[in-house]
Amino acid sequence: MIKDFFIFSVKSLRKRKLRSWLTMIGIFIGIAAVVSLIGLGEGLRTAINSQFGFLGTDILSIQAAGLAIAGPPGMNSPNPLSDDLTDKIRKVRGVESVVNRYIETGSLEFNDVQAVGMAMSYAEGDERKVFETMLNLEVEDGRLLKDGDGKKVLLGNNFKEDDMFGKGIKAGDRILVNELKFEVVGILEKKGSFIFDSAVIINEGVLLDGIREDDGTVNIIAAKVKDVDDVEQVKEDIEKMLRKERGVKESEEDFVVESPQQLLETLDSTLFAIQLFIIIIALISLVVGGIGIMNTMYTSVVERTKEIGIMKSIGAKNSTVFILFFIESGLLGMVGGVIGVVLGLIFAYGLAFIGKLALGSDLIQAQVSLVLIIGSLLFSFILGTLFGVLPAYQASKLQPVESLRNAK
Repeated sequence: MIKDFFIFSVKSLRKRKLRSWLTMIGIFIGIAAVVSLIGLGEGLRTAINSQFGFLGTDILSIQAAGLAIAGPPGMNSPNPLSDDLTDKIRKVRGVESVVNRYIETGSLEFNDVQAVGMAMSYAEGDERKVFETMLNLEVEDGRLLKDGDGKKVLLGNNFKEDDMFGKGIKAGDRILVNELKFEVVGILEKKGSFIFDSAVIINEGVLLDGIREDDGTVNIIAAKVKDVDDVEQVKEDIEKMLRKERGVKESEEDFVVESPQQLLETLDSTLFAIQLFIIIIALISLVVGGIGIMNTMYTSVVERTKEIGIMKSIGAKNSTVFILFFIESGLLGMVGGVIGVVLGLIFAYGLAFIGKLALGSDLIQAQVSLVLIIGSLLFSFILGTLFGVLPAYQASKLQPVESLRNAK
C-alpha cells in the first residue's frame, strides 16, 4: 500500500515538474549551505587542532601581547619579553623546565629558487633534550641538530616536496638562509602542523649570531609543568610573577600565558559561534523553502479538487487522501535535501581544493561526516512533511459531492 502511495506521489510531482523544482529551490539552497559551511568549519577545526595536537597539555606558552600580523609571534608589541625572564619563570613552583624560543622571518634559497620562510631556534646545552621532548621532535631523514653544529639546519617535512623549490630537499643538501649557506642535516617527521612542517630550525647561538639580532628579547618562552593537574595554578603563579616584573596590574597585562588546550578551546568556541551564525542563516532559507512547499501543496489541493472528489466517491478514506498529500510534500523536502547535500559536498570539497591551491596549505580542508549527511536528509524530509500537514489535512476533509460540484 505504501509503495502504491509513493508511486502515485512521484507521478503527481512529475506532472508539475517546473513548480516542483521551483518549490525545492529554498530547500536545497539551505541544505547546501548547511552541509558545505559546516563541512568547511569541521575541516578547519580539525586542521587547527592538528597544529597544536603534538604539544602536550602540560606546556605553557608565554609571549608579549599583540597581534603578530607583521612579524614573528610576540614581536608586534611595544614591550616584548626579555630573555632574562626565563630564569625567573624557572623558579616558579610547579615549573619543571623552561626554554626560550627565538623566531625570525627571512629568505630561503634552493635550486636557484627563492622563498620566504621562518627560522626557529633549537635549544642548546642542557635544554636541548628538554626542547626535543617538549616538541616531540623525530626525523624522517638524517638526524637532529647537535651542540656544536654551526652552519647546519633542520627542516620541516614540507621541504621534501617538489612544489616549493622545483625539487624536494633532503638531508645533505645545502640551502641559503638570508644569503648564508647552511647544510641540511635532517628532515623532521610530518607533524600535520603548517607551522612546524614549514619550519627552518637552527641552533640558538647560530640564529642569534647571524640570522636574528640578539637584542635581549625573546619571541616565546615555553614552560613545562611538573604535574599536568597543576597547570592552572602554575599559570596563575607565572602571571602573578610577570605582573610584578613588568609593573602591570591584573587585567592590564601586556603578556599572554596560554596552554595549547586553552588556545584550542578558545579557537573552538569561536568557530562554533561562526558555524551557529551560518546555520541560523541557512535555517531561514529552509523555513522559506518549507513555506514554498506548503504553498505548492495548497495550490495542488485546489487544482486537484475533482481528483480528490473522484477518489472519495469510489471509497477512498480521509486517511488515504491525507497520506497521499503527506508523502508528496515529504518527497519535495527529501528530493530538495538530496540535491542540497550533493551541492553542499561539491561546494565544500571544491572550495577546500581551491583554498589549498591558493594558499599552498592544508589548513583549508573539508570534513563532511555521514551523520551530517543523514541528518540533513532527515531534516529536509521532516521539514517537507511538517509544512505539508495542513494542506494534506485540508485535502482529506473535502466532501466528495462538493468537490465534484466545485471542480472546473
